[in-house]
Amino acid sequence: MISTRDLGGRLTALAACLAAALIGTALASAASPEAAGYMVEAHAALDKGDGIAAEAELRRALDAGADRAEVAAAMGDALMKQGALDKARDWLGQGQFAAGQESYGWRMLGRLERAEGNLPAAGRAYDRALQYTPDDGQLWVDIGRLRYAGGEQVQAVDAADHALALDPGNPRTLEFRGQLVRDQYGLAPALPWFEAGLARKADDLPLLGEYAATLGELGRAREMLKVTRHMLAIDPGNARALYLQAVLAARAGKTALARSLLRRTGHRLADVRAAMLLRGALELEAGNPNLAIDGLDRLVRMQPANAPARLLLARAAAVAGDRAQLFSAYPDELAGSPYLLTLQGRAQEDAGKRDLAAPLLARADAGASAQPRPVGERQDAGTLAADWAETPGRIGNGVPYVRKLLGSGNLALAGEIVEKLRAANPGSADVQAVAGDVRLLQNDAAGAIERYRIAARVRVTSDLVGRMALAFDRAGQSRAGDNLVEAHLAASPADPHLGRLAAGRAARRGDWTRARALLEYLALGAPRDPGLIGALAEARLRTGDKPGAEQAAAAAYALRRDSAALTRAYAAMASAEAAALLSAKANQF
Repeated sequence: MISTRDLGGRLTALAACLAAALIGTALASAASPEAAGYMVEAHAALDKGDGIAAEAELRRALDAGADRAEVAAAMGDALMKQGALDKARDWLGQGQFAAGQESYGWRMLGRLERAEGNLPAAGRAYDRALQYTPDDGQLWVDIGRLRYAGGEQVQAVDAADHALALDPGNPRTLEFRGQLVRDQYGLAPALPWFEAGLARKADDLPLLGEYAATLGELGRAREMLKVTRHMLAIDPGNARALYLQAVLAARAGKTALARSLLRRTGHRLADVRAAMLLRGALELEAGNPNLAIDGLDRLVRMQPANAPARLLLARAAAVAGDRAQLFSAYPDELAGSPYLLTLQGRAQEDAGKRDLAAPLLARADAGASAQPRPVGERQDAGTLAADWAETPGRIGNGVPYVRKLLGSGNLALAGEIVEKLRAANPGSADVQAVAGDVRLLQNDAAGAIERYRIAARVRVTSDLVGRMALAFDRAGQSRAGDNLVEAHLAASPADPHLGRLAAGRAARRGDWTRARALLEYLALGAPRDPGLIGALAEARLRTGDKPGAEQAAAAAYALRRDSAALTRAYAAMASAEAAALLSAKANQF
């Protein structure tokens, strides 16, 4: 990996040379100087991301005598920037590009195929482009993105490194490498890559968007807001800037403002997963649970492994009184979530079924299990097995099938299938992660660590960190698990899941000062989480702050009066008279 200092010292004339090459090609090939001038303007507009202006200039070039083949690649690029994929195919699909434009045209066709989910066709188009420009850094970035989308994440990193070696100053190369670094190492290590790209092209909207999003996840809200305002100054109505500002507003509790900002994006983020999740949360907060259910149910069908979306959907179903949604969307293999168990238990109570509610609430009160919970799959095992038999080795079929097998306890078949998946897709982080889950549930901690490490070379999520730490614990290497969690928390300090994980592990090893510091910070963002506030009460007590402990315990008890554990915790910290009353209440559970 090159350092930030290296990046800053490698400012060359590559960008100027590329622009000159494009202009020279246009002047040499266009039917007239007038047409060539329009094409130069079109490329300038494309460089700014303005597909509408580029299309207008290209049509002027056609009117001035330019040949269709001379504008086909750029027209396809312009139309894709507008989201008009069908129209772009009219220009790119025939593969007819003028001399000097072949690589550009095939690369655009590859990008179009990738956007439409035709990954093998995209690969063939990129292969054609490589025949003309095998050392084009931008082409290797596109190849890397294709590999990533296709589950070849390890190979995607190789492509990014190759692109960086070919063209170290290209903003698109730096953007892609920064995204991969963020996946691999966390938020903070990615910032220098985005900053290096912006040092070369300060008004680059994709880079600004990645930079702003990363700042926001790091909790640097003021800096994020400044960057998004710059984005809107460049492109009024920029959808990503508006979305990021909506996130900031939502975090500040300004629901009406957040909804207003998100509405201004129109339909441009209709299929963006993060925006779908935010929209669902905002509709729920605004008192529209049925609208929230509509969007969140669609998101969960698109991403069954999205745990925040599943639990938010459960919350929306509970608020709407939709018991069918609350129970049918969450099969037995998901029943380890204390939050979900609480929602389901209270729903049973509301229905007058206290006999069914009691065991659910008791399990919720016991807290989260240390056993990894497989992701629930809505499809039945027979359908998943048939899909696997039809296309064995395909990630999209194999991973859900393995999850279903894990949920049903069929570890032997899950192990057999996942090893076939690994053989067919050795570079897939998703496959390696689920293979680690299989090993962990088979009580093979060393094997789980090995597979988790392979997955972590490409993409590390807070959930994966937790599973790896659990595997280290079971292998008798708890210190390694602690170090792993702390390292990832340092890279992503605002991640609440990592914060809770680190706090729990600190408490377990008796470092109550560290546990309390983490819990105090987490409580600022989740003041109505009874489990979190209850844990903070114990941490305060352990560090000698009895008044603070009693205050936190009272707050937790007020939020969850039906919890025997929280009632006993409050009783242990309250005055003698209150303790006697609360202890009697706890014994009623």
